[in-house]
Amino acid sequence: MARVTVEDCIDKVSNRFDLVLLSAHRARLISQGAPITVDRDNDKNAVVSLREIAEETLSPEDLREDMIHSLQKHVEVDEHEHAASDALIEPAREMADEEAGPDVSRDEVDEPATFDRMNEEDLLAGIEGLVAPEKSDDY
Repeated sequence: MARVTVEDCIDKVSNRFDLVLLSAHRARLISQGAPITVDRDNDKNAVVSLREIAEETLSPEDLREDMIHSLQKHVEVDEHEHAASDALIEPAREMADEEAGPDVSRDEVDEPATFDRMNEEDLLAGIEGLVAPEKSDDY
């Protein structure tokens, strides 16, 4: 394939915007050292990624999944990992009980924190009482 066009790829990935995202992601992978599946022919990474999609050497669904995985910031945790973390928390609570001493009950150690609530009128009164800083040449 001497020249790759959008029309060569659009039957593999129907949405042009998805095509751009997938090919850009693949081009980044190639620049990071991922092996290419077509001959380079002195082409840039973006052209190589489009050629890979057009020649169907890579599945667009696999690329999409890989792109989604690379963008995820939070990793889902399986059930058995929750059980392992619970096993670590219980000894920590026992250590906190020992450090608190014999006179303190477990209920007193695990009390949830309480916060004072402020209504809107008190908040506005507090804001009105603020004084603006004096202007100076420093800032």
